[in-house]
Amino acid sequence: MKKILISTGGSGGHVIPATCLYDHMKTKFDVKIVTDVRGSKFLNIKNYPFDILKVPNIFERFYLIPINLFFFIISIFNSFFYLKKNKIEYMFSTGGYMSLPFCLASKILKIKIFLLEPNMVLGRSNKFILSYCNKIICYDDDIKNFPEKYNNKKFLILPLLRKEIYSYNKNLNKQFSKNIKILVIGGSQGAVFFDNMIKNVVINLSKNYKIQLTQQIYNSKIESELKKSYKEAFIENELINFDQNLYTKFNKFDLAITRSGASAISELSYFNIPFVAIPFPAAKDDHQYYNAKYYENKNCCWILRQNEIDISKFSIFIENILDEKNDYFEKKENLNKISYQNTWNNINQRLINLINEN
Repeated sequence: MKKILISTGGSGGHVIPATCLYDHMKTKFDVKIVTDVRGSKFLNIKNYPFDILKVPNIFERFYLIPINLFFFIISIFNSFFYLKKNKIEYMFSTGGYMSLPFCLASKILKIKIFLLEPNMVLGRSNKFILSYCNKIICYDDDIKNFPEKYNNKKFLILPLLRKEIYSYNKNLNKQFSKNIKILVIGGSQGAVFFDNMIKNVVINLSKNYKIQLTQQIYNSKIESELKKSYKEAFIENELINFDQNLYTKFNKFDLAITRSGASAISELSYFNIPFVAIPFPAAKDDHQYYNAKYYENKNCCWILRQNEIDISKFSIFIENILDEKNDYFEKKENLNKISYQNTWNNINQRLINLINEN
């Protein structure tokens, strides 16, 4: 049985696709996951057994570069011995600096390397490894910052989704819910903007619409304040922290307001939930904007820049969406058109063939 290692770490945007790869491969191959401490919080060890390797971010603090570089070199040696001990034959990386030592060690050991780029902008780590990888798995052919000479390495698939998602029905409603159901996903980065802004926008909306709100919050200190404000405005609400199983409720929502990490908007797209994307402005190479732009170009979503938003304009913007029903339902139909071919079996067969043919 072929031995495969999936290297991932950092954010949920890296780890969730890694778990999808694991589930696709585990019945056919001997698969392991390796991550860092940051990535481990997104993994349930009962479902996804993993090992942890410490990898420093070399450029996190300028004055620590010499020390971090030393420990980074150590991590390459650790990766080398890990790969050799476990007799790894195929290395899959979901990007991020955590995966670099394993990719470099794989190069030394002549292990076949496969990259995953779920974003619409080529990540810096993936760009560094691109020249000696076998293939890079992408969701679209038009990836920003992708060197044309390596186009032959692209392997296109539809967005990776967690297996459990396919067991839930899509939202095919032809009208809004009686109480308009809004989902707010702030993401793990820059979530303070969402926590502070959404409350006032939703309260403004509640003056003209019946709202049922589910809001993901990241500052538990303001939870009681938000609960009180929503109660006073008679807004039905559910406030949640990071929840890996949030997708189980996606098909109940009419509209989402979200950051535009690749996993989050791929899942919303699958469930046919039109969304307002507010890209995280500090995302590297503005990749969240280009993730959302892909869907906007297909008339599936709306994009707002965070620095251009104020409470009044944002409230009016959402009101226009709820009033202009033709535009809303056109976007909903377009989402269905681009996601209906996304099935577990289709993607599974593509990935199995990728390994067997290499």
